Amino acid sequence: MASIKLKGDTSGEVTISAPAVAGTTTLELPATSSTLATQNSLGVRNLIINGDMRVAQRGTSVAGLNTTINGYYTVDRFVTIFNTGGTANSYGTFTQSQDTDVPTGQGFANSLKMDCTSASVGLVAGSLVLLQHRLEGQNLQHLKKGTSNAESITLSFWVKSNKTGTYITTLDDNDNTRSISKPYTINSANTWEKKTITFDGDTSGVLGNDNGSSLVLNLWLVVGTNYTSGTSQELWNTKTTANLAYGQTVNLADSTSNYINITGVQLEVGDTATPFEHIPFDMNLLRCQRYFWKTFPTSVAPAQNTATSNMLFAGIRADVLAGLDFTVEMRAAPTLISYNPYASNSSFRVYGGGDHTVVGIVADTKRIMWINLGSPFTPPNGVHGHITASAEL
Repeated sequence: MASIKLKGDTSGEVTISAPAVAGTTTLELPATSSTLATQNSLGVRNLIINGDMRVAQRGTSVAGLNTTINGYYTVDRFVTIFNTGGTANSYGTFTQSQDTDVPTGQGFANSLKMDCTSASVGLVAGSLVLLQHRLEGQNLQHLKKGTSNAESITLSFWVKSNKTGTYITTLDDNDNTRSISKPYTINSANTWEKKTITFDGDTSGVLGNDNGSSLVLNLWLVVGTNYTSGTSQELWNTKTTANLAYGQTVNLADSTSNYINITGVQLEVGDTATPFEHIPFDMNLLRCQRYFWKTFPTSVAPAQNTATSNMLFAGIRADVLAGLDFTVEMRAAPTLISYNPYASNSSFRVYGGGDHTVVGIVADTKRIMWINLGSPFTPPNGVHGHITASAEL
């Protein structure tokens, strides 16, 4: 009989025997720090979408971020949150970009960079800047949160900054108003470092089995005393504002030389960080398109008058009502915006027929939208224009 030995870490080894075949020998798979089940788990281990920062449908760089308007600016699925605390520019001004600075030899091509371009005029109690990733409850049921079998969750990521010191990362349970915060330290300036943080399972608070924002990962960059004046909350408890960023010593907005790069963000079940789960770009893009979709080419940022043409449909009826399918089913019926490739307005350009105002774009379902130009054009001319659809959490 020939055999294959599968070696784990502390659980011994399993031998699979089969009839001997001439010329074969014993194959031993080396032990690792993770279990065999973890190494070969099927499906998607990483709860984070686009953790390698490869997809940036909205654009690769946005300057002048210093408003209280929170939003998605560059890299998909990572939303930037600002709060002034009532004082203008109390958190500085930033340029956010999809950067090519990455840790060597880890298989990454991009990182998300926050670069301070105007220092804060004086950090006040309510000031904050943070990066968030929001997760649907229906994708988290295997965490068994709110039961006696609640699973631990491990966060790992690569980070580089000129600002050494203690930073805070938080998980918020939006369904039950609970949170847990853990510190990490950047030890060496201008050096890529890998961080690993394990959050205990929470036996209180079941997450909703729906498409809502149940769990939120927060990476704190700038924080006022409203969020640091409490006590350490390294175990799950009722969400208390003063505890959220307790222990953070770094203010990324106190100098225009400050920056931070982040990539390889992975959140997974268990108390061990496994190697980052690299998936093909097309799969990553499709997952992002559940939340944001556009008719522009992937490399073109949505904007009016881009000279990037797209024929959405050819005219076949005078009432000019047409339906388009989204590439994937979106999380919810999205908010739609129309773009004119040839002018700075939201009209569509009819080939040979000028601009036609878009009277209505309706997301009839998560799968299809309806477009009405409001006035007829002569078939068979084509209608050129672009659309973005957002169903973000």
